[in-house]
Order: sequence, then structure tokens, then C-alpha cells
Amino acid sequence: MSTPYITIPEGLPGIRGPLSLRPEVAKPLSALAEVVMRADHSLTRGERELIASYVSHLNNCYFCDMAHSSVAQHYLQCSSDFMSTIKSDFNKANISDKLKAFLTIAGSVVKGGKHVTTEKIEKAKALGATDLEIHDVVLIAAMFCMFNRYTDGLNTWAPLDPAFYSARAEQVAKDGYTIKSH
Repeated sequence: MSTPYITIPEGLPGIRGPLSLRPEVAKPLSALAEVVMRADHSLTRGERELIASYVSHLNNCYFCDMAHSSVAQHYLQCSSDFMSTIKSDFNKANISDKLKAFLTIAGSVVKGGKHVTTEKIEKAKALGATDLEIHDVVLIAAMFCMFNRYTDGLNTWAPLDPAFYSARAEQVAKDGYTIKSH
């Protein structure tokens, strides 16, 4: 197990550790995640979690990748093999061409915002993507780039047992991302 670069309360893995140090930051960041990842939208919750997992995988953020893969699996009722296919080559996955276009855009955001090109946007639009969907795909990717860097930039602890993430996925699906005031 890695040692975080700063003192973080024991037992709070991933992003939850550093957020516990700054409740005034945790509240708006978790509210943002709640709106972007769970509010009513034409993109399903499962699709949004899939994008978050894919971005986290590209950023090599183990905690966020595992956490959001598990939530995506919960919503999409899919296997870990399906999620592995998405991460290794989503073009081989049994998903819509529109979702493939979204993952292409999300992967471009990981490289840098200027890697999102007119051609990639036009392809998504030709496949039926709306401006709001494209907006949110870019926002999800950018948001998770920040979350991934926050989590790994402080060398936070990440459980290795996939069962931890599966159990947490059910809780996130039920309760969401909003930090409750105490």
C-alpha cells in the first residue's frame, strides 16, 4: 500500500481522503459530480460512468478507474470483461457508434482540450449527438482529469480488492455523490 504524500485520515481511500481535509471544497466538488453524473439527461448514468471510467483508465488513476467501472457495471448490468474491452479497444465493444464517438472525444480531452477537433464533433453530431451531450462528455472528461490528478497527485490509498468497489457502487447508485453535512 502506498503512503499518501500528506496526512489523510486512515480508511478514506482515493479522492475521499483529501476531500475530508477540505469540507468547503468537498461540498461543491461532490455537488458538481452529482449534477453531471446523476441528474436527468439523455446520456444514461451508466454511459456517464463508463466515460468517467475510461478517462480514469487513460489517466492511469486506479482508484477512480475501479470506482467508476464498478458504478458503470452496476447501472449497465455488464461484466468486468465488457469494461475491459471498453478500456482496451472500445471500437470492438458492443456499444453504439455514438458512444464510441463520445469515448473518442473523451480520450481527446485527456490529451488536452485542443485535441478535440471539429471532425470528432461533427462525427458525433452525424451520429445523433446533441450539443448538450457533447458539452457533458467534454465536461465529464475534464472533470475526471482533475479528479484523477487530485487523487494521484497526493498518492492516495486505493484498495486492491474489486469487492470494495462493487460494494461502494451500490451505495453510490443509491445515495449519489453529494457529501452530507454533519
